Amino acid sequence: MKLTHAPLRVSIGAFILNSGLGKRTLEGEAAAGMHGMAVAAIPQLKEFEPDRFAKLLSRGEIALGAALLAPFVPSLLAGAALTAFGAGLVQLYLKTPGLREGNRLRPSQAGIGFAKDAWLVGAGLTLMLDSLTHRRR
Repeated sequence: MKLTHAPLRVSIGAFILNSGLGKRTLEGEAAAGMHGMAVAAIPQLKEFEPDRFAKLLSRGEIALGAALLAPFVPSLLAGAALTAFGAGLVQLYLKTPGLREGNRLRPSQAGIGFAKDAWLVGAGLTLMLDSLTHRRR
């Protein structure tokens, strides 16, 4: 990991790791609510039971957070994983009714917390692009 990537990777990695750890015990209504929202954006996720979905999401966030924090994981790989994760969250934002003002990209009051996930895509792409351009020098 390049030293210049450390602030980005540590801050985002710690946040995502903490989020995943917090979801480890999600069950019942909480898992069903999260699952329902995800299915509305990505219909293929209805194949998973809500409790199973919550556990998989938790494990995925823990793995992504740990990968971002681990200095031996190449920034290109960590950035690609972060970009994919962020893109899924942006899709959730775009497809969930009530999170945007009408048909615009501008978030509604309820959508502000979701709209910020676009930053994860930008951070992931930054890690990837910097890794790719650094290799060419």
